[in-house]
Amino acid sequence: MWDFLSERYAQVLALAYGHALLVVVAVLVASVLGIIIAVGVTRAPKLEPFANAISSIGLTIPSFALVGLLLPLLGLGFWTSLVCVAFYAIFPVLRNAVVGLQGVNPGLLESARGMGMSEAKVLMQVRLPLAWPVILAGVRVSTQMSMGVAAIAAYVLGPGFGSWIFTGLAQTGGKNGVNYALSATIAVVIIALIFDLFLLLLGRFTISKGIRV
Repeated sequence: MWDFLSERYAQVLALAYGHALLVVVAVLVASVLGIIIAVGVTRAPKLEPFANAISSIGLTIPSFALVGLLLPLLGLGFWTSLVCVAFYAIFPVLRNAVVGLQGVNPGLLESARGMGMSEAKVLMQVRLPLAWPVILAGVRVSTQMSMGVAAIAAYVLGPGFGSWIFTGLAQTGGKNGVNYALSATIAVVIIALIFDLFLLLLGRFTISKGIRV
Protein backbone atom coordinates (compact mmCIF):
# COMPACT_ATOMS: atom_id res chain seq x y z
CA MET A 1 0.00 0.00 0.00
CA TRP A 2 2.89 2.36 0.72
CA ASP A 3 4.12 2.06 -2.86
CA PHE A 4 0.55 2.60 -4.07
CA LEU A 5 0.26 5.84 -2.09
CA SER A 6 3.76 7.04 -2.97
CA GLU A 7 2.95 6.85 -6.66
CA ARG A 8 -0.22 8.87 -6.10
CA TYR A 9 0.99 11.40 -3.52
CA ALA A 10 -0.27 14.47 -5.37
CA GLN A 11 -3.67 12.86 -5.98
CA VAL A 12 -3.98 11.96 -2.29
CA LEU A 13 -3.37 15.60 -1.30
CA ALA A 14 -5.90 16.85 -3.85
CA LEU A 15 -8.55 14.38 -2.67
CA ALA A 16 -7.86 15.21 1.00
CA TYR A 17 -8.22 18.93 0.29
CA GLY A 18 -11.47 18.41 -1.62
CA HIS A 19 -12.95 16.14 1.05
CA ALA A 20 -11.99 18.50 3.88
CA LEU A 21 -13.26 21.58 2.01
CA LEU A 22 -16.61 19.96 1.29
CA VAL A 23 -17.12 19.00 4.94
CA VAL A 24 -15.98 22.39 6.28
CA VAL A 25 -18.30 24.39 4.03
CA ALA A 26 -21.23 22.03 4.62
CA VAL A 27 -20.83 22.06 8.41
CA LEU A 28 -20.42 25.85 8.50
CA VAL A 29 -23.59 26.36 6.47
CA ALA A 30 -25.45 23.76 8.54
CA SER A 31 -24.29 25.29 11.82
CA VAL A 32 -25.39 28.80 10.89
CA LEU A 33 -28.78 27.62 9.64
CA GLY A 34 -29.24 25.24 12.58
CA ILE A 35 -28.57 27.94 15.16
CA ILE A 36 -30.84 30.44 13.41
CA ILE A 37 -33.68 27.91 13.25
CA ALA A 38 -33.08 26.92 16.89
CA VAL A 39 -33.37 30.54 17.99
CA GLY A 40 -36.71 30.76 16.18
CA VAL A 41 -37.88 27.50 17.75
CA THR A 42 -37.01 28.64 21.27
CA ARG A 43 -38.93 31.86 20.69
CA ALA A 44 -41.97 29.86 19.56
CA PRO A 45 -42.04 26.69 21.75
CA LYS A 46 -44.95 25.25 19.76
CA LEU A 47 -42.51 24.68 16.89
CA GLU A 48 -40.25 22.40 18.92
CA PRO A 49 -42.17 19.14 18.21
CA PHE A 50 -42.07 19.92 14.49
CA ALA A 51 -38.32 20.65 14.62
CA ASN A 52 -37.67 17.37 16.43
CA ALA A 53 -39.86 15.44 14.00
CA ILE A 54 -38.15 16.96 10.97
CA SER A 55 -34.74 16.16 12.48
CA SER A 56 -35.71 12.54 13.03
CA ILE A 57 -37.32 12.09 9.63
CA GLY A 58 -34.55 13.90 7.77
CA LEU A 59 -31.87 11.53 9.02
CA THR A 60 -33.80 8.51 7.75
CA ILE A 61 -33.70 9.66 4.11
CA PRO A 62 -31.12 7.56 2.22
CA SER A 63 -28.27 9.69 0.93
CA PHE A 64 -28.40 8.20 -2.56
CA ALA A 65 -32.13 8.95 -2.75
CA LEU A 66 -31.45 12.57 -1.82
CA VAL A 67 -28.72 12.81 -4.45
CA GLY A 68 -31.17 11.46 -7.00
CA LEU A 69 -33.66 14.19 -6.11
CA LEU A 70 -31.03 16.92 -6.28
CA LEU A 71 -29.46 15.91 -9.60
CA PRO A 72 -32.25 17.30 -11.84
CA LEU A 73 -32.08 20.61 -9.96
CA LEU A 74 -28.35 21.16 -9.43
CA GLY A 75 -26.69 18.73 -11.82
CA LEU A 76 -23.33 17.07 -11.30
CA GLY A 77 -20.51 18.59 -9.25
CA PHE A 78 -19.73 20.41 -6.04
CA TRP A 79 -23.08 22.08 -5.36
CA THR A 80 -25.11 18.89 -5.32
CA SER A 81 -22.57 17.35 -2.97
CA LEU A 82 -22.62 20.42 -0.73
CA VAL A 83 -26.40 20.54 -0.43
CA CYS A 84 -26.58 16.83 0.29
CA VAL A 85 -23.91 16.89 3.02
CA ALA A 86 -25.26 20.11 4.57
CA PHE A 87 -28.77 18.62 4.63
CA TYR A 88 -27.65 15.83 6.95
CA ALA A 89 -25.21 18.04 8.87
CA ILE A 90 -27.88 20.49 10.01
CA PHE A 91 -29.91 18.05 12.12
CA PRO A 92 -27.44 17.33 14.97
CA VAL A 93 -26.65 21.05 15.24
CA LEU A 94 -30.31 22.01 15.25
CA ARG A 95 -31.25 19.49 17.93
CA ASN A 96 -28.36 20.42 20.21
CA ALA A 97 -28.88 24.13 19.68
CA VAL A 98 -32.52 23.85 20.74
CA VAL A 99 -31.54 21.86 23.84
CA GLY A 100 -28.72 24.25 24.69
CA LEU A 101 -30.77 27.42 24.30
CA GLN A 102 -33.66 25.99 26.29
CA GLY A 103 -31.29 24.92 29.04
CA VAL A 104 -30.16 28.44 29.86
CA ASN A 105 -31.32 29.50 33.33
CA PRO A 106 -34.34 31.83 32.91
CA GLY A 107 -33.17 33.79 35.95
CA LEU A 108 -30.00 34.76 34.15
CA LEU A 109 -32.00 35.99 31.19
CA GLU A 110 -34.25 38.08 33.41
CA SER A 111 -31.21 39.54 35.16
CA ALA A 112 -29.71 40.50 31.81
CA ARG A 113 -32.93 42.17 30.74
CA GLY A 114 -33.12 43.93 34.08
CA MET A 115 -29.71 45.43 33.40
CA GLY A 116 -31.16 47.06 30.29
CA MET A 117 -29.83 44.63 27.70
CA SER A 118 -31.83 44.32 24.49
CA GLU A 119 -33.08 40.94 23.29
CA ALA A 120 -30.33 40.88 20.68
CA LYS A 121 -27.65 41.45 23.33
CA VAL A 122 -29.22 38.88 25.64
CA LEU A 123 -29.03 36.37 22.79
CA MET A 124 -25.48 37.17 21.73
CA GLN A 125 -23.92 37.82 25.13
CA VAL A 126 -25.86 35.46 27.42
CA ARG A 127 -27.89 32.74 25.73
CA LEU A 128 -25.51 31.69 22.94
CA PRO A 129 -22.35 31.69 25.12
CA LEU A 130 -24.09 29.58 27.78
CA ALA A 131 -25.55 27.22 25.17
CA TRP A 132 -22.31 27.02 23.18
CA PRO A 133 -20.91 23.83 24.83
CA VAL A 134 -24.04 21.89 23.86
CA ILE A 135 -24.11 23.45 20.39
CA LEU A 136 -20.44 22.62 19.84
CA ALA A 137 -21.11 19.01 20.78
CA GLY A 138 -23.71 18.95 18.01
CA VAL A 139 -21.21 20.47 15.58
CA ARG A 140 -18.73 17.70 16.44
CA VAL A 141 -21.33 15.01 15.79
CA SER A 142 -22.32 16.72 12.57
CA THR A 143 -18.70 16.91 11.39
CA GLN A 144 -18.01 13.24 12.01
CA MET A 145 -21.23 12.21 10.28
CA SER A 146 -20.48 14.48 7.33
CA MET A 147 -17.15 12.75 6.75
CA GLY A 148 -18.97 9.59 5.76
CA VAL A 149 -21.78 11.27 3.88
CA ALA A 150 -19.24 13.25 1.85
CA ALA A 151 -17.99 10.01 0.33
CA ILE A 152 -21.08 9.85 -1.86
CA ALA A 153 -19.91 13.06 -3.56
CA ALA A 154 -18.09 10.90 -6.08
CA TYR A 155 -21.44 9.65 -7.34
CA VAL A 156 -22.16 13.15 -8.66
CA LEU A 157 -18.52 13.92 -9.58
CA GLY A 158 -17.97 15.87 -6.39
CA PRO A 159 -14.67 16.19 -4.48
CA GLY A 160 -13.18 13.84 -1.92
CA PHE A 161 -12.12 10.27 -1.34
CA GLY A 162 -15.44 8.84 -2.44
CA SER A 163 -14.00 8.44 -5.93
CA TRP A 164 -11.36 6.04 -4.62
CA ILE A 165 -13.96 4.10 -2.63
CA PHE A 166 -16.12 3.65 -5.71
CA THR A 167 -13.05 2.76 -7.77
CA GLY A 168 -12.04 0.16 -5.21
CA LEU A 169 -15.50 -1.38 -5.25
CA ALA A 170 -15.52 -1.42 -9.04
CA GLN A 171 -12.13 -3.16 -9.09
CA THR A 172 -12.94 -5.78 -6.45
CA GLY A 173 -10.62 -8.71 -7.03
CA GLY A 174 -8.25 -6.55 -9.09
CA LYS A 175 -4.68 -5.58 -8.28
CA ASN A 176 -5.43 -2.24 -6.61
CA GLY A 177 -9.08 -2.64 -5.63
CA VAL A 178 -8.33 -3.10 -1.94
CA ASN A 179 -5.65 -0.39 -2.00
CA TYR A 180 -8.09 2.20 -3.35
CA ALA A 181 -10.89 1.41 -0.90
CA LEU A 182 -8.69 0.90 2.16
CA SER A 183 -6.53 3.98 1.53
CA ALA A 184 -9.60 6.16 1.10
CA THR A 185 -11.23 4.79 4.25
CA ILE A 186 -8.11 5.33 6.36
CA ALA A 187 -7.68 8.84 4.94
CA VAL A 188 -11.27 9.79 5.83
CA VAL A 189 -10.77 8.49 9.38
CA ILE A 190 -7.56 10.51 9.77
CA ILE A 191 -9.23 13.70 8.50
CA ALA A 192 -12.15 13.09 10.86
CA LEU A 193 -9.80 12.71 13.84
CA ILE A 194 -7.94 15.91 12.91
CA PHE A 195 -11.20 17.83 12.63
CA ASP A 196 -12.43 16.50 15.97
CA LEU A 197 -9.17 17.53 17.65
CA PHE A 198 -9.54 21.00 16.15
CA LEU A 199 -13.09 21.29 17.50
CA LEU A 200 -11.92 20.15 20.94
CA LEU A 201 -9.28 22.88 20.90
CA LEU A 202 -11.86 25.36 19.67
CA GLY A 203 -13.98 24.49 22.69
CA ARG A 204 -11.05 25.12 25.01
CA PHE A 205 -10.65 28.63 23.63
CA THR A 206 -14.32 29.58 23.18
CA ILE A 207 -16.06 28.04 26.19
CA SER A 208 -15.90 30.07 29.38
CA LYS A 209 -13.93 28.41 32.18
CA GLY A 210 -16.93 28.89 34.46
CA ILE A 211 -19.12 26.53 32.43
CA ARG A 212 -16.45 24.24 30.99
CA VAL A 213 -16.95 20.59 31.94
